[in-house]
Amino acid sequence: MLVGAIGLACVGGGGEDATRAPEGPPRGRTLLDVIERGELRCGVKQTQPLFGFKEADGTVTGFDVEFCKAIAAAVLGDAARVEYVDVSDAATRFEVLNSGEIDVLIRTTSINAGRDRELGVDFAQTTFYTGQGFAVRKDSGYETTADMGEATICVQTGTTTEQYLADHFTEIGLKYDPKGGLSSDVADAFFSGRCDVLTADTSDIASRLAVRDDASAYHVLPQVISKGPLAPAVRDYDSEWKDVVNWVVHGLIAAEELGITQANVAALASDPPSTTIARLLGVPYEGGEVSDLGFGRVGPQFIQRAIAAVGNYGEIYARTVGDAIPRACTLNALASDDSTECPPGQGGILYALPYR
Repeated sequence: MLVGAIGLACVGGGGEDATRAPEGPPRGRTLLDVIERGELRCGVKQTQPLFGFKEADGTVTGFDVEFCKAIAAAVLGDAARVEYVDVSDAATRFEVLNSGEIDVLIRTTSINAGRDRELGVDFAQTTFYTGQGFAVRKDSGYETTADMGEATICVQTGTTTEQYLADHFTEIGLKYDPKGGLSSDVADAFFSGRCDVLTADTSDIASRLAVRDDASAYHVLPQVISKGPLAPAVRDYDSEWKDVVNWVVHGLIAAEELGITQANVAALASDPPSTTIARLLGVPYEGGEVSDLGFGRVGPQFIQRAIAAVGNYGEIYARTVGDAIPRACTLNALASDDSTECPPGQGGILYALPYR
């Protein structure tokens, strides 16, 4: 049982609620809409195992999906109060967000300046660090891109992946044979032997391999040639809603740093061992007062509810991504983890901003 009141504060209108972007729904009132509707509309990919995938029984599972559940639990007190909207089509995902069909986009979407400034969206805290990598057959002899002169490389045309590939090979002074547009899925072309190398986001490659019986025949090279920080996206000019989404993510990371788990969160909320834990869980410390830190509309226990529903960041990672993308010595490890045994230049950068 959660410690502290779960009831949501009364909501009101006025001011920022009336602000409108040139197109789409009113900006600045998404939190109010979610509360009044009693359901979160979360845009997720439903075709990518590990991150967002629709199972045979109709349920949607994966790393991104867990953050939808966390937000629903934080805002509505129930992780099940989510409508999962299919935004598997990358070409229309931002249109679906800006039209108001969804409240938040959590769909292996990377942050970059152009998207942030030009598409009417705003990004919350990064949930997963990835980048463009390469899959090869283990018997190919390829260890780095320096070995791939004249190789045939499968790449999705019309994407930043194609652009990064061209830039990288220009920089290292090698020629390659790009194979794009071979099918609706260039990975199929790679696995059928029509090219020597597959380049894509490493999270996508891992998802492909995770469902293959012959996964052991392939190798994902450790080399990456781009930055791909994946994060939830909301509409611009909606700072209250962005703050809630952002701090739910930070709260789950902070929970892992502090050793708060789905199993012990209730006990720690009943008897918090520190002011830091008490503040994060929205409960008093040794009879002191509880501050909602400006999150009055969702109540001071909103992060506590998220942790109780899905666990901390590490629990989410282990439950969904697991060993398919080993976390140790990658950017997705906690910055506080011991990285002395990691290769030079490798280690975690994940940490939560102070919740105070």
